[in-house]
Amino acid sequence: MEPTMGPVQAAADGPYSFSSQPRSLPPRPKYREQSNAAETEKVRYGNIMIDPRVVRGNVLSARPPPPQSTEPLTLEVKRQRRAQKHTPARRLTQEQIRPGTPEPVEGRVHVHVQTELYLEEISDRIIEVDGECQTDEFLDRPPTPLFIPAKSGKDVATQIEKGELFDFDIEVKPILEVLVGKTVEQALLEVMEEEELSQLWSHQRAFAELRNAEFAELQRLEEQDRRIREEKERRRLEHLEKLRKQKETAEKIAARAFAQRYLADLIPSVFNNLHDSGFFYDPIERDIETEFLPWLMSEVEEELQKKVLGRTMLDSLIRMVVEKRLDEFSRPPPAAQTKAPADEPGATDGSPKMSGEEDAADQPVAEKEETDQPVAEEEASDSS
Repeated sequence: MEPTMGPVQAAADGPYSFSSQPRSLPPRPKYREQSNAAETEKVRYGNIMIDPRVVRGNVLSARPPPPQSTEPLTLEVKRQRRAQKHTPARRLTQEQIRPGTPEPVEGRVHVHVQTELYLEEISDRIIEVDGECQTDEFLDRPPTPLFIPAKSGKDVATQIEKGELFDFDIEVKPILEVLVGKTVEQALLEVMEEEELSQLWSHQRAFAELRNAEFAELQRLEEQDRRIREEKERRRLEHLEKLRKQKETAEKIAARAFAQRYLADLIPSVFNNLHDSGFFYDPIERDIETEFLPWLMSEVEEELQKKVLGRTMLDSLIRMVVEKRLDEFSRPPPAAQTKAPADEPGATDGSPKMSGEEDAADQPVAEKEETDQPVAEEEASDSS
């Protein structure tokens, strides 16, 4: 059918007609205008056959990559692509550095907890709410009339008499034979299947009874084996306990015998060593040794020091007197004294008397010294 049809031809062919008035084409430039990338992205395609976003062919296969622009990439686009490349690596590094949650202890599990400022109720079943709305009544659209094309061509008829193409009695016989044969065969198969199923059920029942009997016997044997093992383990533990007690008793007996043998000579030797070391002593003797004897020695020493001091002082006095007398006798007598020696007989007599008194004074000291010697000897004997 041509797009442009005259009214006469359309009326002759059918009720459908189409006509288009002639019109001039709109003016358009000779060359296509240059558009930037932003304007290209805003282009809306009217025909999906030329839209690059529509996938053609098998949708299960891998999608072809989007068409790459031939325009040079700007600095901002390069920066965005570089950031997109480094984002997964940076995210993976942060996930590796971030410490993970430790494993839960035995008997506990981790549970997700909301930590946001505003909590949200979480439920397994989504909340459903029934809503109703009322629409205005509209009349049903009348059914669209069927399209009946215009009749074309010429009618031709052919007469067929009865029995020329199909005889029912002859044609139905093989069909009936097939149907009856298939029915009988299906019935025989069903009967054989039922017999086979009954035999299988009987075999299954016999097998189940045998299996149950074997299972009961197996349980009995396992229980018997368990009791035997428990009895064996109990007797083994009793025997080990008996051996341990026998060993412990033998060790105790040996230790007791060794201790008795060791302590038989240990106690006397310990007491002897303690006695020799001075841990066991006579309190009276210790008191005399520690209190009386030191006091006695100190008193004797003080007395001896006093005697020595008195003797020293007496010796010094005697020396001074002797030296003084010696000086007096060594000087020459004066003339008055030599002329009258007979007038002073007392003086000459006094001096011998003085010397005699000095001798008498010296004699008690000597006697005292002689009397002191036995005392010193007695004190030395007492201290020893």
